[in-house]
Amino acid sequence: MDKTELESGVAAFPYWYHRIELPHGVTTPGWAPLSADAYRIPDDLTDKRVLDVGAWDGFWSFEALKRGAAQVIAIDDFSDLVGELEADDRKAWETFDFCRSALGFDTDTCQRHEMSIYDLTPETFGSFDVVFCFGVLYHLRWPMYAIDKLAAVCTGDLFIESAIADDFSAYRGAGKGFGTEMVMEFYPNDEYGENETNWWAPTLRCMGSMVKAAGFDTVRGWKLADPPTRLPECRGFVWGRKT
Repeated sequence: MDKTELESGVAAFPYWYHRIELPHGVTTPGWAPLSADAYRIPDDLTDKRVLDVGAWDGFWSFEALKRGAAQVIAIDDFSDLVGELEADDRKAWETFDFCRSALGFDTDTCQRHEMSIYDLTPETFGSFDVVFCFGVLYHLRWPMYAIDKLAAVCTGDLFIESAIADDFSAYRGAGKGFGTEMVMEFYPNDEYGENETNWWAPTLRCMGSMVKAAGFDTVRGWKLADPPTRLPECRGFVWGRKT
């Protein structure tokens, strides 16, 4: 596709979550990630097999391949409508497929599958050297079970990004979070961000301990912003490694 075809194709989709750089200087008009560097993904993923959970438009799937990954398996169940989308506005894998084609990745090296994180088993796709789980944990009714499912297929590094409750509580307000307490805040309705698919926000300490409890020997955690100045910045990262 030339630049005009790319621009026309991008404009045809009603909503973009990810900001993805395509050829000819074309970039999709999404807003995520707020800071790709904050995820601390290794620059070199040469020959790694990567699982991208909650792939959406595919930013991290494509980024893994750009960094040398041998294969990426992307999964999503399309349950998150970010509190504002109509179901028809989210075009399932259409945006992913459009970007994959534009970037020249083939469908075997860059696979995508509609499925729930709860259905992952070692028999489904085998094991992975690296697992991404970004913007997913707080949308899950059973987050610890989900981390156990990731642990079952991850032989190396797990990277998780989630809303965290360190500096914000949907019930207490901004600046009145739980700090370093070992807690998760529960949202039975749309208390967090007016999005009914947001169920939990752990503290960073809690999320790190969940990853450790799932069998990762080395665990590190950090915030997107410290202190955050707005709700989208109330995010945390955990890296876990099996040795």
